[in-house]
Amino acid sequence: MNLFSIDELAILTAQSNNTCVSIYMPTYRRAADTLQNPIRFKNLIREAEEKLVESGLRPQDARDLLQPAQELDEYEFWQHQSDGLAMFISNNFFSYYCVPVDFQELVVVTDRFHLKPLISLLTGDGLFYILALSQNQVRLFQSTRYSVSEVELENVPTSIAEALKYDDPEKSLQFHTRTPQGSGDRAAIFHGHGAGNDDSKENILRYFRKVDDGLQELLKNQRSPLVLAGVDYLLPIYKQANSYPNLIDEGITGNPDELKAEELHAQAWQIVQPYFEEAQQEAIASYQALLGTGKTASSIQEVVTAAYYQRVESLFVPVGQQKWGLFNPSTNRVQVHPEPETGDEDLMDFAALHTLLNGGTVFAVSPEQVPGDKPIAAILRY
Repeated sequence: MNLFSIDELAILTAQSNNTCVSIYMPTYRRAADTLQNPIRFKNLIREAEEKLVESGLRPQDARDLLQPAQELDEYEFWQHQSDGLAMFISNNFFSYYCVPVDFQELVVVTDRFHLKPLISLLTGDGLFYILALSQNQVRLFQSTRYSVSEVELENVPTSIAEALKYDDPEKSLQFHTRTPQGSGDRAAIFHGHGAGNDDSKENILRYFRKVDDGLQELLKNQRSPLVLAGVDYLLPIYKQANSYPNLIDEGITGNPDELKAEELHAQAWQIVQPYFEEAQQEAIASYQALLGTGKTASSIQEVVTAAYYQRVESLFVPVGQQKWGLFNPSTNRVQVHPEPETGDEDLMDFAALHTLLNGGTVFAVSPEQVPGDKPIAAILRY
């Protein structure tokens, strides 16, 4: 499983053949509810098989195509879920994402993957991360406005003891444990004999650089803001080690080991909410300032063509609205239909998808928040 990113979106978009299966479902994390996950999943797999047969596949071929998904259906898999599961299957391709989005159940079988439910994770106010740091623990959370989910870390040291256990063989690096007041947990304390405060800070910096190295691979090409949580003296040290370009200056101060995911999420949202709102308001102001200059577009025909040709810098799309039709790149013709017809796609979705793939920003807003009361609005690069 991968974190969903622009790179993942590009990979999924590139998959196109006669048989692409997209499956979305909500998932439960509470132990009492996780038993519902495999039941829902089996029903959706059965629905996918039926749709594949309806599309012309033989029943055995349909079952063979869905086999990678069937193999995931084990107890352990369902114990490590977020709020939603998105799964994509085609010939010689299989990928899935556990994300903090409460999807509606959906199975789509067509000649390309259905990606609209995932696009919200990549919009200008869709996703943020929380990195909870102490010398004893490292936790990363993927969050939206309404949900939070811990990310399983690989190749990231989870404590200073683990990070530095093979370092400094000439120094006597020791760890002992103590029981924090009011807690039954034991916390590791780092010591280096002969080391003063400068050496201690250097050890923490080396530890954080190893954390950052591990996160680089995990968060590469992500654009979402990252909020740090940690005690006062650790946050500036981590900022020295950090290479992630979207780290927010303000952090959550205090011992994050004492906070649940939901508590971290509530504090982090207070930090990122103004960040999201400011970015959106700046984009609206830019759009209004550029009216009449030829660097804005507000018709679905203009926006779809501009998005395809990498001209859209910022896009405002109304949530919950669709415009059905077709775009022909060879003629640059956009056809809009009042009702979906065979072969149609949601042109709003098309514009958002290509804006994101070409490095633009998408703001998914309520219809009344689209600038100028237009059905769609874009700031153009040229």
